[in-house]
Amino acid sequence: MERLQKVLAQAGIASRRQSEELILQGKVKVNGQVVQTLGTKVDPGHDWIEVNGKHIKQEKKRTFVFYKPKLVITSMSDPEGRKTVVDYFDDVPERIYPVGRLDYETEGLLLMTNDGELANRLAHPRYEVNKLYVATVKGKPTDEELERLRGGVRLDDGMTAPAQVRMMQANPEKSKLRIQIHEGRNRQIRRMCEVIGYPVLHLIRTKYAFLHLQGLNPGDKRELTKAEIEKLNRMLR
Repeated sequence: MERLQKVLAQAGIASRRQSEELILQGKVKVNGQVVQTLGTKVDPGHDWIEVNGKHIKQEKKRTFVFYKPKLVITSMSDPEGRKTVVDYFDDVPERIYPVGRLDYETEGLLLMTNDGELANRLAHPRYEVNKLYVATVKGKPTDEELERLRGGVRLDDGMTAPAQVRMMQANPEKSKLRIQIHEGRNRQIRRMCEVIGYPVLHLIRTKYAFLHLQGLNPGDKRELTKAEIEKLNRMLR
């Protein structure tokens, strides 16, 4: 037995929050009866579930590594008409959505899935999933300034957790930093570098947990193997 909103999300109807709204609006029926109580438990294998009069079926769970290009919105849609990450999944029949986000100017590895349970666990801070970035910054940070990043810096939403930071290339004009964090705050790497006085010129996320971009170009995707899914699930227990 599973919560109704979770079943709707896993069927690709909507996000879990949007599924809760559908339930509250009286648009969901279970075995012919309208259900408006959040947390109602159902058996997706036996109960007949309808949304707006249409019977829902459980989608096959699919998860992809996607190389998000720059100037693409990490969103399901954009009122300004800009290209979004889901535009690259027109050939996938399931309702695929992003796990977390990369900002408009940032490129790199983004996970896309219709597995709501996996997405929620990946995003949950208790699991501390590592993300690796390569940031090209203006100028050349000193060892002391890099040490500030390693120890955590204060942003407007609080102190950051300690980070792994290594100088990859350095010159007075611009430098390249390898930064690993496990948090997922909005524009976090950019804000961290701004705090120490070195604005980011280019940013790419190269790894998410053990997953990487090897063999992919901007706009490319590949579906995770069964072994990779099992490895993620073991990490998130």
